[in-house]
Amino acid sequence: MLMVEKMVVGIASENTYAIVNEDKKALIIDPGAEAETLIDWIKSNGWQPQAVLLTHCHYDHIGALDAVREAFAIEAYVHPIEASFIIDSQKNLSYFVGSAFMQRPAEHEWDSMGVKTVGDFEFKVTFVPGHSPGHVVYIFEDDGFVICGDTIFEQSIGRTDLPGGSQALLLTGIQKEILSLPENYRLFPGHGSATTIAAEIKTNPYL
Repeated sequence: MLMVEKMVVGIASENTYAIVNEDKKALIIDPGAEAETLIDWIKSNGWQPQAVLLTHCHYDHIGALDAVREAFAIEAYVHPIEASFIIDSQKNLSYFVGSAFMQRPAEHEWDSMGVKTVGDFEFKVTFVPGHSPGHVVYIFEDDGFVICGDTIFEQSIGRTDLPGGSQALLLTGIQKEILSLPENYRLFPGHGSATTIAAEIKTNPYL
């Protein structure tokens, strides 16, 4: 049974997640900001990170990427469409919020979608663009949850007015790749509270 732990960081109140197994091995997803806080959080819980997974590469999801990789000697995974965002302050939008930065390139790019194994973890990677052009979500089928980044939120969806955004693409991807899953699946978004597929089908005005 996997645990999903959350730390809210940065000016955008972004959710950084740790997916932790019974042996305290962990995947860190979207280390967004406040590197020292995240590193202390991981260490104080005794987790042993095995990799960083990125849903997408907007500044509020990658601000602590280098620090977390260096602290735990781990590597990062990203969709190839957004690999260049990590090293470009305009593409990752940090330039436009007055704190331009870049990080080291990711060590790995997803060469295909589908079931993947990283360290001790198995999950499915699914392409859901629209909020950003290379956005992916991570589906943990054995435990019934999705790390969905900025695709779907509690009673909302990701904004689509940023470069490379498309509401039509986003809504199509949400319907096809997320809402097609069992309704009891939990959704862990990049901002705000967790929800379920059933709740969003019933109450989300965008759907």
